[in-house]
Amino acid sequence: MSIANEMNLLIVEDDDNFREMAVAWMRRKGHRVEEAANAQEALKLFEEKYFQVAIFDMNMPGISGLELLQRVKSDGVETQILILTGQATVENAVAAMKMGACDYLTKPFPLADLEHRCRLAHDLWSLQKENRQLKEVIARGRPEKLMIGESKPMQDVIRLIERVGPTDKAVLIQGESGTGKELAAQAIHHASEVRAEKPLVTINCAALPEQLVESELFGHEKGAFTGATTTKSGLFEVADGGTLFIDEIGELPLSLQPKLLRVLEDGSFRRVGSHQERRVSVRIIAATNRDLSEEVADGNFREDLYYRINVMSLVLPPLRKRGKDINLLIDHFLNSDWSIAEDALELMQNYSWPGNVRQLINALERATILAEENLITIEDLPLEVVESTDSGEILKRSENVRRLDLIERAHIIEVLKEEQGNKARASRTLGIHRRKLYRLLERFEIDETSYRD
Repeated sequence: MSIANEMNLLIVEDDDNFREMAVAWMRRKGHRVEEAANAQEALKLFEEKYFQVAIFDMNMPGISGLELLQRVKSDGVETQILILTGQATVENAVAAMKMGACDYLTKPFPLADLEHRCRLAHDLWSLQKENRQLKEVIARGRPEKLMIGESKPMQDVIRLIERVGPTDKAVLIQGESGTGKELAAQAIHHASEVRAEKPLVTINCAALPEQLVESELFGHEKGAFTGATTTKSGLFEVADGGTLFIDEIGELPLSLQPKLLRVLEDGSFRRVGSHQERRVSVRIIAATNRDLSEEVADGNFREDLYYRINVMSLVLPPLRKRGKDINLLIDHFLNSDWSIAEDALELMQNYSWPGNVRQLINALERATILAEENLITIEDLPLEVVESTDSGEILKRSENVRRLDLIERAHIIEVLKEEQGNKARASRTLGIHRRKLYRLLERFEIDETSYRD
C-alpha cells in the first residue's frame, strides 16, 4: 500500500476479541494501528501520538465512548472519530454527532465496512487539514500594514476603516484612479469580525463585456446561452460568507442593477438560465472613480441602489494631497538597497501625480531598471515628472548634470557611428560593459536612426 493510502488509526474497545480482530484486519490492510482497552489508555496514547482516525466503543466501563469523545474534542485534538455501539438508538447517534463524531456504526458489521468508514473519515481529516493549511497560507500572505500614510487625510481614512471594518455594512469607496481602492477594500474585509477568514472576491465591471458581467456575478446553468457548455457558480456563491468587492460599479449595466439590489436586500438571486432561487450572505464593498450622485441625476445609475451601497462612504485622497506620505510610499515600494538622489526626490515630492500611487509605483519600477549602482537620479525618472510645471527651479540646479548628459549622449552616438553600429565594439571603445551601454541607449533614447546614415 502506498504511503498516501495509509492511515494512522486508534481503536478503543473493551471487547478484547473484537479489538484484536479489528487491529489485525487493519494492519493486514497496511495501516498503522494502535489499540486501547479503555478510555484511560486512549487518553495516554493521544498525549504521545497523533491519529488521523480514532474508533471509540460507546459502552465501556469507567469513562464511556461519548465521554471520551467529549474529552478529546475539548482538548482540540485534530482527529476524526467513529463511534461503535451495539445499542442502535437515534438518541445515541444524535448525541455522538453533536459532540463531533464524524460517523456512527452499529454492531455487528463486517470489518470491511469499518475500514470503508475509516477511509471516509480519513478523507474528511485530509480535507480539514488542507483547509487549515490554506488559511495559514492566506494569513501569512497578508500584508502586515495594508494602508500606508501618516498624513491627516490618510489617518482619517485608516480610522474610518477601523470603525466600519467590524460592522457588516455595505461600503462605497470613492477616489481617483490609482488611489488604492482595492487595498482599502482588503483592509475593510480583514477588519471584519466574522468575514475575515472567508473569501474576498473581486470583480471589475469595467474590465468585462456587458454580456459577461451577469454570468460572472450570478453564475449560469449549462446551455443558458451560446458557449455555456457547463454549469458555473457566480462570484456571489464563491464569496458566500465573505466579501464581494465590486470595482468600477459605475460601469454596471442598468439592466443588472435591479438584480444586484435584490441580493443586497435579501441575499437572493438566480443563476442565468435557472428558475431556482439561491441565497447567500455576502458583504458588498463597491468602488468608483465617478461621482455616482451625478450618475443618478443623469439616469445612468439607480437611486435606490446608490443609497443601498452607500451606507458608509470612504473617500481616498489623491497622492498630491498626502504631503510627505510620498516618502513613506517610496521607502515601502523600493528595496532597502536603493537610494534616491536629493534632487530626484525633490522632483517626485513636487510632482502632482495624476495617476496617484499606481503611477508612482510604475515610475519607481522604471527607475530601478534604468538606474546605475542602485542610485535613482533625475535621468532615471519619467519625462512627465522631469518636465512638470513644478520642476523648473529644481532642474535649474541640475542643469550642469543635464549638460554632461548631452555631452555623454553625443559621445556615445559618435562611437557607434565609428563602429558602424556594432554595440560590442562600441562598448569596448567606451570602456563599459555592453549591458551598461544598452541602459544608456534606453536612458538617452538613442535608436539606430541616431547613428546610422
